[in-house]
Amino acid sequence: MQTPICPACGCSLVRLGIAQDKAIAHHYQKKRYWFCCKGCLELFEKDPEPLLIETSALTVCPVCLAEKPVSATVKQVINGRSYPFCR
Repeated sequence: MQTPICPACGCSLVRLGIAQDKAIAHHYQKKRYWFCCKGCLELFEKDPEPLLIETSALTVCPVCLAEKPVSATVKQVINGRSYPFCR
């Protein structure tokens, strides 16, 4: 399962210590997003598209939990599944 990233601030919810079931969930255009706080949800509701564009290329390294642009990661295939690791 992919680590959720707050689409407003770009933070990994896991790195922040927020379990997905404790995060603030919101549906937008038939997709569910998770937010780290109410403030980020409010920011997202005002103008979601620029935030989605800004955070769309982010992923989370499964080892250090750092948020990285996908282009700054190295893909490793483990048990048939691809994972993005820090370089």
